[in-house]
Amino acid sequence: MRPRGLAILATFAVASAVSAAGCASGAPPPTVPAETVAPTRTVTPTVNQTRAALVAALGGHNLILTDSQAPVRPAEAPRFAAAPRAVYQVTLPQDPDKGFIVVYEFPDTASAAAAAAEEQAYLATGPGRVQTPQGTVSVIRQVGSTVVFYQWLPAASRDAAAPGIQDALESLGVGFPIAN
Repeated sequence: MRPRGLAILATFAVASAVSAAGCASGAPPPTVPAETVAPTRTVTPTVNQTRAALVAALGGHNLILTDSQAPVRPAEAPRFAAAPRAVYQVTLPQDPDKGFIVVYEFPDTASAAAAAAEEQAYLATGPGRVQTPQGTVSVIRQVGSTVVFYQWLPAASRDAAAPGIQDALESLGVGFPIAN
């Protein structure tokens, strides 16, 4: 073999070895810390006011709201992902792992409106759409300095009360409809 061919072969062998060593680092894959998945533990008076509004609106449809510690993380734009939040669940006996409502808290109404508009735009884009099954209905409602977020898939719903959640939420605050 020519010297130039040997040099190319040696370079390739070294690059392959370095690449393989980088892949076999033995380090475990990164994980998402639990605190970024679980809801915020401290509920503020502002979030409690929104929760009371949720209870009243849902109660008008004979639906019961409960607190939840489930690790719910819907498709979120950056402002939603960074905001403190509380997770609630509407009791759906025929669909016990559905009915989650997330309430995000922001410093003021302008920040809440900006975050809701960002989420609205995000869900209408490709990255936002691929995070939810086709046909998913998203409800975004600004209530003061909080934003209420709910998603459901009508085609997969097993509980006849599920449509009432959307109806109840659409009576709250200001809406940010998602273009389908």
